[in-house]
Amino acid sequence: MTAGNQSAGLANRVRLRRVGIDTYQQPVIYMHRDCPVCRSEGFEAHSRVRVDGPKGHIIATLNVVANHIVSPEEAGLSEVAWRLLGAEEGDVARLSHPDPLVSLSHVRSKIYGHRLDRDALSAIINDIVAGRFSDVQLSAFLTACAMNRLSFDEIKALTGAMVDAGDRLRWDHHTRVMDKHCIGGLPGNRTTLLVVPIVAAAGLLIPKTSSRAITSPAGTADAMETLAPVDLSPDAMRRVVEREGGCIVWGGSVRLSPADDVMIRVERALDLDSEGQLVASVLSKKIAAGSTNVVIDIPVGSTAKVRTTEQARSLAASLRDVGGAFGLDVRILETDGSQPVGRGIGPALEAHDALAVLRRDHAPADLRERGLALAGEVLELGGAAEAGAGARKAAELLDSGAAWSKMQSICESQGGMRQPPEAPYRKDVLATTSGRVANIDNRRLARIAKLAGAPRAPAAGLLLHSRVGTLVNTGDPLLTIHAEAPGELEYAHHYALANRDALQIQEPV
Repeated sequence: MTAGNQSAGLANRVRLRRVGIDTYQQPVIYMHRDCPVCRSEGFEAHSRVRVDGPKGHIIATLNVVANHIVSPEEAGLSEVAWRLLGAEEGDVARLSHPDPLVSLSHVRSKIYGHRLDRDALSAIINDIVAGRFSDVQLSAFLTACAMNRLSFDEIKALTGAMVDAGDRLRWDHHTRVMDKHCIGGLPGNRTTLLVVPIVAAAGLLIPKTSSRAITSPAGTADAMETLAPVDLSPDAMRRVVEREGGCIVWGGSVRLSPADDVMIRVERALDLDSEGQLVASVLSKKIAAGSTNVVIDIPVGSTAKVRTTEQARSLAASLRDVGGAFGLDVRILETDGSQPVGRGIGPALEAHDALAVLRRDHAPADLRERGLALAGEVLELGGAAEAGAGARKAAELLDSGAAWSKMQSICESQGGMRQPPEAPYRKDVLATTSGRVANIDNRRLARIAKLAGAPRAPAAGLLLHSRVGTLVNTGDPLLTIHAEAPGELEYAHHYALANRDALQIQEPV
């Protein structure tokens, strides 16, 4: 290195400071507008900056500040940036422009309608996992692949790239490793909390990795987290599975298909679902988890994620074909997606429903039946029940208390079972007319629950009192909004009153 380069390297060094700002999964660096490094390097707001610290490097998005959050000689890091860099107070880092993002040319190619091969998709996924894509660039990739713009070969290549970018679990001495997944879009459909303990109680292996919410008020990992820790390392997950035969953990914590959680964050902001990305997302996590057999629930309804039987059949075919290409035996169960499942919508409220089923204590009948149907399919697929006898076997394991006992053991093994929280603020939405509930809009109910604070606030959401076909009188509570803050309660209640036809009541003739 020449003397001039050495001088430039020293000039680009700043003292790091932890500013305590939560930017979720997006690393952000904060620099003063008078910072000499900003001026010498030509950094501007939203520039991508490479930060080299004593323990490694990250690429972060620059926010320029004009106040005293940081001095001109400092660089502040958001919480996720601080954690990823492994920084400590007093560390000095070198700032520079990141290398050109070569894989972005593949994104542009896809935008213009060209097909991508395995090498191109692998380059994109590896850069996403390494944090080289900004949210704008990631949004461009996701949008370019939406609206069924991915061919079968591209979906297969994307699935493989997502598997290869992370860790992969292998379960020695087990020829069958079971799994279950729901496509989503149906509030309250928290059947995993029933299927896993039933299947594990039957002696099958079911190491379940689950996602947090994408566009819904709760994901399985969100609901399970109100009962037990889900942020387990791969070694901790393996210990739980070897001891109990099953687990329910957050897939992001075990680094299985790590690109998926990064993309989910942006998909959530875009409120975007793509069939090809959905298939790659679901199957990459199953393959990475070491699963050999999986039952996939596709709810179909006018306000569900999958709205028609034709869409369900197309999705089912893609899941089976792509899964088969990786040696995964996929069984599809098409279910009713016309209305929410259970009574609660939101992490803790959905967990309460699952506990009621497991404890056989005033359980929502629809959640129980759906859980038994899915568990029965897994038992049959895993050879633990004869064809056509799976649901009956599942009911025996549930009604005997074996599933409840297994769930308690799984929770204890994952770090200790706890009681789901309850919201301190609640407000009813009342019927303004008498009649029969004719239709329920899943999406608007989910919106109410999210405005109330779910899934970020685990106790938030709503409790549904009426189902399709229920007779109601004027003044009867149709639903109760639960919130952890009074402002969110009022916000959700205002939306509910403005969208009363989320529950359509047909007046008597």
